[in-house]
Amino acid sequence: MRTPRRALPALIMAATLAPCSYAAVTSVDVGPALPRAALVKEGVHHYLRYLHNGDARIPLDIITREIRFSTEDGQQRMRITQRYDTAAAAPSLKTVTSWFDAGSFRPRTHERIAEKDGKRVVEGFVFAPDKITGMKDLADSVNKDLVVASPEPTFNFETDIETLQALPLADGFEARINFYHPGSQQGPARYLFKVTGSASLPGPGGMIDCWVVTTDYNRPGTVSTFWFAKGSQLMMRQDSPVGEGKVAVKILID
Repeated sequence: MRTPRRALPALIMAATLAPCSYAAVTSVDVGPALPRAALVKEGVHHYLRYLHNGDARIPLDIITREIRFSTEDGQQRMRITQRYDTAAAAPSLKTVTSWFDAGSFRPRTHERIAEKDGKRVVEGFVFAPDKITGMKDLADSVNKDLVVASPEPTFNFETDIETLQALPLADGFEARINFYHPGSQQGPARYLFKVTGSASLPGPGGMIDCWVVTTDYNRPGTVSTFWFAKGSQLMMRQDSPVGEGKVAVKILID
């Protein structure tokens, strides 16, 4: 049936305002500068991590994340340092130091030291375009012989929140990112992250408008949720299920 001419403007307006039912998935590749890398700035932030189990809130640790920039051989580098302090019945400390090409977030090296019950475990990793290997010149490293193939260059999964911070988060944005968790025998894989909407979280200065981002980490049936402040895209909170109805919560405290 032919549409009456007088109805055409209304139909065109409705089509313009109708929400898109799908969005193209962006493939985030190692190499180019990430679109909003400038939002990742030097400084120190602290996160409280706790276990939410029914009515209980059980503190797990305090995480310190520090970002610094420097110049090496004329190239700008970025260093992300993490410190995990646990003050439970069995205190422990984990420190992580990761180096990158600034802007692109291409990982270069990753060192991790864990101390617990008088034991100290040292691990070192070198990222190359086609593989991740153990750092052979790192004293006391336990993984010098590690070799994990990487069919394509990969991002460092232990710095995922800074990587996500540097992406163009917006309504409907979806990104498939190749990540590798240093030390895992499972090779790098693409993971899908989706901006599913907006929400407000309480902050020191009042309510903070956030992008809500979700992923299932390639485990269908489980969903982890992130909240990123819309202005700075700094991660404010992360909720991840850990089984038996428990949720690990990571929340920015300063």
